[in-house]
Amino acid sequence: MIHFEPNQSNLFIPDTLSTYKKNLDTTFIWGVSTSAYQTEGGYNVDGKGPSIWDTFTNKDTHKIRDKKNGNIACDFYSRYEEDLKLMHALGINHFRFSISWARILPYGIGEINPAGVAFYDRLIDACLKYNITPWITLYHWDLPQALENKGGWTNREVVNWFTSYVSICVKYFGDRVSNWMVMNEPMVFVGAGYFLGIHAPGRRGMKNFLPAIHHAVLSMCEGARAIKSIQPGANVGTTFSCSHIEPYRNIDKDVLAAHRMDALLNRLFIEPTLGMGYPTDVLKPLQPIHQYILQGDEYKMQFNFDFIGVQNYTREFVKHSWLTPYLKARLVSAPDRNVQHTLMNWEVYPQSIYHMIKKFDAYPGIKKILITENGAAFEDTHHERIIADHLRTIFLQDHIEQVLKAKKEGAKVEGYFVWTWTDNFEWAEGFYPRFGLIYTDFNTQKRIVKESGAWYGNFIRG
Repeated sequence: MIHFEPNQSNLFIPDTLSTYKKNLDTTFIWGVSTSAYQTEGGYNVDGKGPSIWDTFTNKDTHKIRDKKNGNIACDFYSRYEEDLKLMHALGINHFRFSISWARILPYGIGEINPAGVAFYDRLIDACLKYNITPWITLYHWDLPQALENKGGWTNREVVNWFTSYVSICVKYFGDRVSNWMVMNEPMVFVGAGYFLGIHAPGRRGMKNFLPAIHHAVLSMCEGARAIKSIQPGANVGTTFSCSHIEPYRNIDKDVLAAHRMDALLNRLFIEPTLGMGYPTDVLKPLQPIHQYILQGDEYKMQFNFDFIGVQNYTREFVKHSWLTPYLKARLVSAPDRNVQHTLMNWEVYPQSIYHMIKKFDAYPGIKKILITENGAAFEDTHHERIIADHLRTIFLQDHIEQVLKAKKEGAKVEGYFVWTWTDNFEWAEGFYPRFGLIYTDFNTQKRIVKESGAWYGNFIRG
């Protein structure tokens, strides 16, 4: 049941956006995105093994803003059909979700968990029942803890572990799933988890960061090859986080600092897959990564993806900083610049997504771009059966307009997925920031459609 009664002001579509949409053909994809750890719950049921995020949130609670965990999250494991019914009612017919590696393989390798396979069978079948096309992300940060105990992404064997897991998923689900995303935002899970230590598994330093970078790149491409070897007609992509980067001041030091930050945040993972190698000419502290590149890796690091997923939320201003190790650059936050920002302290700057589409579209070899995540966390206002989130609605309108502007100018962008479907467990931020089109009462698991959800449904149906 949809607990929302929209009015005309909630459903208003700005003229420019309406014009752009009228000129689209029917193949443009409109969807929503989620991830397993952030929504499923059921962390220790039906044979599932622990992931690094299960360990991190239950043992290192001080690293989570509200000291909570994703043990239950949105209880999507039990409530998936309710969510899909609601999705169908809103007219959303493309759903990006991830598979929990540890639910399929409790120890990361070895014996397959039949109950885990059965869950995703039910989920995929339910998607098809409600005329919703599944888009599966194979890795969204929840590495099995058993593999982390063996070194995780710092162990070169992870390439084989991951490829085997990917092959299992394609063999079991490829008869009903044709759209695959190999990885979600490798820069984030490697940088935050294996350099800064603020995400699972909480490791720090270059000795972890460098091998994890290379092994993630190898896994991304070898995983894609594994999909194609089993399902040649599959639509295979992968996703990259990105932010439009600008120097804080128009001085040489800040300009160079911005170049280094751009190489780190926007170029580090995509360029190797395109055969361009790592941008170590700009990121000189990363040059020791070459010790991990073995004979034959130059080929294994490349793959001709059918599409790439671009995941953009903001822009960043960068200034030179002698105090920042390795990079000699630091971000100047949106609050410090006194500009509009979200609960994540990210600047609201819709043009960022336009610039990033143009940036990635300019790479030779990029066949197609999908916006696989875009959204915002704002405070929601409760009025009985209504969740008012006008700022999120405006955010979506403005960003979609920039996406369609880029498309009108010839960019190869073919779809847009909102992050996220329901309010969920937002990693180290816990349950505090709400990104959802759907409000989640985490005490009762009741879902309420927000104004933004009603608007998005009306927009894509119209």
